[in-house]
Amino acid sequence: MTLNFDPKEEYILEDERVLLRPLKETDLEIFLPFAINEPDTWKYSGISAKGEGGMKTYVNAALSGRADGKEYAFIVFDKQLNEYAGSTRFYDIQPANQALQLGYTWYGGKYRGTGLNKHCKFLLLQFAFETLNAERVEFRADARNDRSIAAMKSIGCTVEGILRSNMPLCDGGRRNSIVLSILKNEWESTVKENLKKRL
Repeated sequence: MTLNFDPKEEYILEDERVLLRPLKETDLEIFLPFAINEPDTWKYSGISAKGEGGMKTYVNAALSGRADGKEYAFIVFDKQLNEYAGSTRFYDIQPANQALQLGYTWYGGKYRGTGLNKHCKFLLLQFAFETLNAERVEFRADARNDRSIAAMKSIGCTVEGILRSNMPLCDGGRRNSIVLSILKNEWESTVKENLKKRL
């Protein structure tokens, strides 16, 4: 068995609250206000998208990752506010292992804590497990990023441990990364229904 993943496909995921569509080069213009006005968005990230240059590099890297079949980035559209809110992606896609990571998720300040993220995660997890046939979806975050860790736990992730000093931070120094995951049998038995109730 392998992942049913084709990086050339135009995957669009949506429900009544959110629409996720593949990131494209012209989305740079949509993201620039976030990059310029909300630089702290990438405080815990290994890859900064601060400023026009940072965001251009960020978008180009995401598109290159898709071309290589290793990543698949989405732009997030908040249907409730009729505005683009941020981005998220599948990465470290391992077809033979039926595994991938879900991350690089960020939203502008006004969209955080609104429930938007839970809708995004539900659609992405449903797609990963039920369409792509993933057996494992992994999540990572800076071990100091309490908000992100709480969000991952709230959707049903299991903490696996800490990778010590495993990557550099964009502003210098190194970070410890917490590793969490959801397995296909967990999605089917409890996580899906529990998350659906919280939407």
